[in-house]
Amino acid sequence: MKNLAPGLLLAMPQLGDPNFYRSVILMIEHAETGSMGLVINRGAPLTLGELARGQNMGIASARTAQPVFIGGPVEPQRGFVLHDDTELPEKHSVLPGLFLSVTLDALGPLLENPSPRLRFCLGYAGWGPKQLESEIAAGSWLFAEATAEAVLGQEPAKLWETTLRGMGVDPAMLVMGRGMN
Repeated sequence: MKNLAPGLLLAMPQLGDPNFYRSVILMIEHAETGSMGLVINRGAPLTLGELARGQNMGIASARTAQPVFIGGPVEPQRGFVLHDDTELPEKHSVLPGLFLSVTLDALGPLLENPSPRLRFCLGYAGWGPKQLESEIAAGSWLFAEATAEAVLGQEPAKLWETTLRGMGVDPAMLVMGRGMN
């Protein structure tokens, strides 16, 4: 089994699930017991400023208009913060220069400091044992290498297309079809 985490999964047209249309998922965990990732390119109708107010947290003015992202359909009330703050004590390294934090204690300092880049996701995408492998075999997902710059520095609305083009794939040439087994 190829380890897909950390990496990016790009939804292909044949996936057919509207939750994942043109989505880019940062894979956080991929194991025999299942897989978990965060959709990093789908904005929610909520800003970090609104989120901070709802949690009674302070926020740097530069952050108030930043979007919150829909990380996936599973546990949409649960928050995940992807960031590049090396000083934050509560963090898990995802890949070089990219960390994941999952507590309100970590979110507070990140919202108040305008320097670190961050992407806040509500919910996650999850797969049971072997489910993701069968979806990849059916041609529903394409794997790409992940970088901190792709996750935190790319414009979310263009990430799917930019990543495909970076792999030498013309998005206009993608058609519905069956993948290779």
